[in-house]
Amino acid sequence: MGSNASEVALDLFPYLKVYKDGTLERIAGVEVVPPGLDPETNVLSKDIVIIPETGVSARIYRPNLASKDQKLPLVVYFHGGAFCVASPAFPNYHTSLNKLVAEANIIALSVDYRLVPEHPLLTAYEDSWAALQWTAPHKEEDDNHEAWIKDYVDLDQVFLVGDSAGANIAHHLALRIKESDLGQNLKILGIGMIHPYFWGTNPIGSEFTDRFRKELVDKWWLYVCPSDKGCDDPLINPFVDGSPDLAGLACDRILIIVAEKDILKDRGRFYYDKLVKSGWKGKAEIMETEGEDHVFHIFNPDSAKAKSLVKRLASFLNQGKAPVE
Repeated sequence: MGSNASEVALDLFPYLKVYKDGTLERIAGVEVVPPGLDPETNVLSKDIVIIPETGVSARIYRPNLASKDQKLPLVVYFHGGAFCVASPAFPNYHTSLNKLVAEANIIALSVDYRLVPEHPLLTAYEDSWAALQWTAPHKEEDDNHEAWIKDYVDLDQVFLVGDSAGANIAHHLALRIKESDLGQNLKILGIGMIHPYFWGTNPIGSEFTDRFRKELVDKWWLYVCPSDKGCDDPLINPFVDGSPDLAGLACDRILIIVAEKDILKDRGRFYYDKLVKSGWKGKAEIMETEGEDHVFHIFNPDSAKAKSLVKRLASFLNQGKAPVE
């Protein structure tokens, strides 16, 4: 690489660098680990292609001792990474899913949606939507269906869970499904949003004083979604004019988890406040972890607070199908 080519045109700290010759260097989220049996949690995983037309895959997890006699909830999981880094095979995500599956006794499908910039942003949402379309027909008898879902999953207990950008994806899917044919075949029982990635042009809360991180998050979004709407695109700001009403979320329960030191925490709190006032008929819960920053549980999974977060999420997933009071 020549001297001019090696010059950085855009430093999207801490995720990636773009050089003047157009070369992209991902700095974070590039490591991968294979699926298999995790000896610590006794959780089994494998990689499967779910959308052959695009090559989109997922990593599916189940307790190794799962019985076909006891159907389990299904979590469709969307990882974070600002829409531009990471995958289900990233070691931290693989570890996190193993721990969640073991704690909650669930089946999990972690979607490997395609990333910006190789695939423009809406691709991540469309890949994730396609994963739900792939899941729904498993209610029907068909020898071509994925055995782990057919044999072990109660498809009346489906949850969407995501962290950061993945929580953003879960929000948009839950709005989309209500008005779709898919909503007739696949009921979403609840959504778990961990440190959700929502944003806006005008600062709120700690964004006023934390100018450095406000500018960082602005920069991330403007890179992955270069539109004239900027940080008030309805994809990232669910409260601008033209955004769908939260009352249209197609689920019965939502758990929002925020972290005290996270620059995104005020957006998560704001979402919760707007949700409970929206006329949405479900039950909303919020949990805040003191003294921790964005997705701390992914990078420090054995800490006491990470374990507490996973236990709270597991409890949310294990409430069963009882009507919301």
